[in-house]
Amino acid sequence: MTDSKKEFSLATQLTRLGRDHELQVGFVNMPVYRGSTVVFKTLDDLERARARFTYGTKGTPTIEALENAWTEISGAAGTVISPSGLGALALALFTTLKSGDHLLMPDTVYRPTRALCEHLVKKFGVEITYYDPLIGGDIARLLQDNTSTIFLESPGSQTFEVQDVPAITAVAKARNIKTILDNTWATPLFFRAHDHGCDLAVEAGTKYLGGHSDLLMGLVTANAATWPELRKTYDSMAMLPGAEDCFLALRGLRTLNLRLQEAQKRGLEMAQWLGEQPEVATVLHPAFASCPGHELWKRDFTGSTGLFSVILKPGFSKQNLAHMLDNLGIFGMGYSWGGFESLIIPFDCSGYRTATRWAPDGFALRLQIGLEDMEDLKRDLRSGLDRLAVGE
Repeated sequence: MTDSKKEFSLATQLTRLGRDHELQVGFVNMPVYRGSTVVFKTLDDLERARARFTYGTKGTPTIEALENAWTEISGAAGTVISPSGLGALALALFTTLKSGDHLLMPDTVYRPTRALCEHLVKKFGVEITYYDPLIGGDIARLLQDNTSTIFLESPGSQTFEVQDVPAITAVAKARNIKTILDNTWATPLFFRAHDHGCDLAVEAGTKYLGGHSDLLMGLVTANAATWPELRKTYDSMAMLPGAEDCFLALRGLRTLNLRLQEAQKRGLEMAQWLGEQPEVATVLHPAFASCPGHELWKRDFTGSTGLFSVILKPGFSKQNLAHMLDNLGIFGMGYSWGGFESLIIPFDCSGYRTATRWAPDGFALRLQIGLEDMEDLKRDLRSGLDRLAVGE
C-alpha cells in the first residue's frame, strides 16, 4: 500500500494501518514473526548494528506493524507495547520518574496502578501525593519543587470521574512537569490524549483493542519530546509482547471502530434503562449528567464506551446482593472488560482512597455491556434486581 493513509478518515485508516500486502508477498495480513536471533551478512554489519532489527528484544516486523499503526491512530511520535496494561503503566512511570521525585496520582486511579506505586515506585525513593481527580487547574497548589510527574486517569476507575485534562496539562507544561494519562476507557478513537497536552498515554490493549478477552497487552504512546526517553526505558527493560498477541491486536484493530460504536450505543441504552429501575439510585456514566465531570466529557470526548457503574438504593443486604449476582444467566462476574461478553462486579473504594471519600448509601456495581441481545440482557438484570428486592 503506497498511498498516504493520513488522507483517509479514521474508519478507513483502521483497516489499512499496520499492513502492506506488497511486503507481505500479496497476503492481506501481517504474518506472525517469532524469533530471538537475527543473523547479519557481514562482520561490519554486525559491529555497526546495521540491520532493521538486531535482536528479538528490539522488536519484530509484527510488533513494529502494531507500533506504527497505534502511533498513527494516537497522533503520537512513537509507541511501545508491553505484555499487559499494568506493564505499560510501569513503563510510563519509569520513563518520567527518578529517585527523589514527587508524583501526583489521582485518588480514583485503577487499583493495580495504586499498588504498583505503593509497593514498587515508593521503594525507589519517589514521594506520592494522591489528589481529588476533580481538582482541575487547582492542582497547581499541590506542586512541589521536586514534582516531576502528574498522572491522570479519565474517567476514573470504577467511579468514572472525568478530569479536566487540558487544565491539568497546561499547569504541568508551565512547570516542565510530565503528564501521563491512562486512556483505556476512551481509547484514542474517543479521546486524543496528545491533542489535549499529555506527554504519555497508556491503553490496555487487553480491553477494546483485543476485543475478545483472549489477549493481554499494554500500549504507551509519547509525544516528540518524551519519545526518546520512553524508547530508552523500553529497550532497557525489553518488556516485549508476544508475537501471537500482536497478531490478534492487529486483527482487532480492523473492527475497533465498529465495536466501539456498538459499545457506545449499548452502554448508553443500558445505562438509561438501569437509571429507570426502582432499585437504582445513581448512574455513573460520563455521558450522563449524574456523573462527576460530565460537562468536561461533553467538551473533550467524542464518544463513550460500554463500561459504567450504578449505585443501588440503600436497604439491601449483602445476602440480597449475592442472591442477585450469583444467579444471573448472562452477566458473568469478572474483572476485565471490552470483550464481547457482558460482565458485572460489585466494588467498594472506601478502604483505599485517601484524598477523597467514597461512601454511597447503597451497593455499587460496575457493568460491561457486551454484544448479547439487549432485551436478553435487560431481562437478566431485571430478574436479578427482583431477587435483590426479595432477598430469596
